[in-house]
Amino acid sequence: MDRNQVIGIVLILAMLVGYQLLVPKPAPEKQAAQKTQTTKPTTASGAAAAITKAEQPLDSAAAKAQFGDFATVATGENRDIVVENKDIKLTFSTQGGRVKEVILKNYKTYDQKPLVLIDDQRSKTLLELPTNRGKVDLHKLYYQTTTQSGTVSGQPQQIVFRAEVAPGQSVEQVYTVPAEGYVLDYDLKLNGLSSTVANGDIRFFWEDKMSQYENDLSNNRRAATIDYLTADENFEKLTEGESNQEVTVEEPVQWFTIKHKYFLAGFVAKNAPMPKADFKALVDPADSSVVKTAVADVTLPIADVKAGKGQYKFYYGPNDFQLLGSVAPEFDQNVYLGYSILKPINKYFFVPVFNLLEKFISNYGLLIIALVVFVKLLLTPLTYKSYVSMAKMRVLAPEINEIKERVGDDMAKQQSEQMKLYQEVGVSPLSGCIPVLATMPILFSLFMLFPNLIELRQKPFLWASDLSTYDAFITFPTLPFIGGHLSLFTVLMTASSIAYAYYNNQTTPTQPGPVNMKALSYVFPLMFMFVLNSYPAGLTFYYFVSNIVTITQQQLIRRFVDEDKIKAVLDENRRKSASGQAKKPGGFQALLQKQLAAAEEARKQADEAQRKAKQKK
Repeated sequence: MDRNQVIGIVLILAMLVGYQLLVPKPAPEKQAAQKTQTTKPTTASGAAAAITKAEQPLDSAAAKAQFGDFATVATGENRDIVVENKDIKLTFSTQGGRVKEVILKNYKTYDQKPLVLIDDQRSKTLLELPTNRGKVDLHKLYYQTTTQSGTVSGQPQQIVFRAEVAPGQSVEQVYTVPAEGYVLDYDLKLNGLSSTVANGDIRFFWEDKMSQYENDLSNNRRAATIDYLTADENFEKLTEGESNQEVTVEEPVQWFTIKHKYFLAGFVAKNAPMPKADFKALVDPADSSVVKTAVADVTLPIADVKAGKGQYKFYYGPNDFQLLGSVAPEFDQNVYLGYSILKPINKYFFVPVFNLLEKFISNYGLLIIALVVFVKLLLTPLTYKSYVSMAKMRVLAPEINEIKERVGDDMAKQQSEQMKLYQEVGVSPLSGCIPVLATMPILFSLFMLFPNLIELRQKPFLWASDLSTYDAFITFPTLPFIGGHLSLFTVLMTASSIAYAYYNNQTTPTQPGPVNMKALSYVFPLMFMFVLNSYPAGLTFYYFVSNIVTITQQQLIRRFVDEDKIKAVLDENRRKSASGQAKKPGGFQALLQKQLAAAEEARKQADEAQRKAKQKK
């Protein structure tokens, strides 16, 4: 492995370590607009406590005292209505006219149980309406509906929940369930209640004790968060991790989502955004039954609801990039595709290519192999150029060794003499580095993409039952750095990286310097093994296949590279340089030549100063 490749590996390692150690933090200007504080993972607020109280039957006097003008609908029949389409099963309750339970029909939990995204025990909501006699929780009222349980097919189905407060006065909640998909349109209407409703916005409170759907609880907690989009389309999120966070957003919010690793429960304002919002993500390390407690406390503009514009959406479904773009502006940002410089590569290349290959290849292990081959074919010109650069270094190896013997251990002089040699034969020291660096964004993009691809979730390949998480080939008590398991795909990736390093070291001359680069080329793969051991099996399998394909590719390229012809070209360049016929270098080569001349002049002056100092003595 030559110095250029080691530089590339160092950059990858820095990226991986930085990704592990650095947690995204809100920008300073955002912190100024947000009030952030740490809270204890106890009850989220007084509203949550009120919601979780056991329901007690109300007599007429108690109902009148608590609900005022709404006392007539404070009692009634609590009935469940189950409506489903091909993708989702929804349970509505006539108490509250709300969504009580959501089951995603096409997905299972890691232990193959039905994936219940929302249930009545873990998810609590409050819809608080300001009235002249106090605040009334619309989710405690009883509603009437003519809808019966059933399956939606063909056209979307409307479910109307109506609470008749008095003749000509009512509250309506209207849900529109599509024939397929995960988006529910939701309209909130206040009919004839202008004299009853007071000033002030409606409060929507949602607390969700997030269930564990994937096998790694720690990884689930790091991924679980609340995402939101402000009115000026700034995408924000609570810090992902295992700590508590509370954020008060002072600017209006268009939508928010309670985000699991691969699934979302979201609320979208279709018209006017939500004027105020408080978000919390709370973790109790002692409670392994809850990933995180997510709390959203927002306000809905009452003027819009009075005017018949209280139109919203609920999204209950997978965090799938292909599905989210049509839900709301920037809603697909719930799928993390990497830093801003890498995101376009994933968004406009890898995701479309991956989805295209899905149409033809049903086995996701084979799909990853096809993706590797496709990417390697695209990068073949760069790979060829890098190999030719290494071939030039091999041709020059005898002269480089002669320089080392001639100048001894003076590293500065060695470098200077080497640069002179490169200049004479027309070899750029960066000619091999640039192709390697050009492939770095590809590796970084995949590193960001694979952990967030729901397409890999629960897709088996060989011994791995789920390519979206690690393949625990061997489990053992938790150890520092490596955890409590060993991933076989990670071991294979490490072995192939060492084999690739050995192959390169046999064909690459030793580079001068204080560090043994060839030895480091064996150390780096071992370091990567500890970093990637808990990453998705799909990612480490991709890197494993990539190493194998790269070695094969270089073996094929080797057959087309004639080192005797390369030596003849270098000798001709040397002859032209000696006779002054060589093409004048430009760009970086000219700058390098200038710096080399300056360094040589400085060295001569230092030698002269030392000689004069010795003469004076």
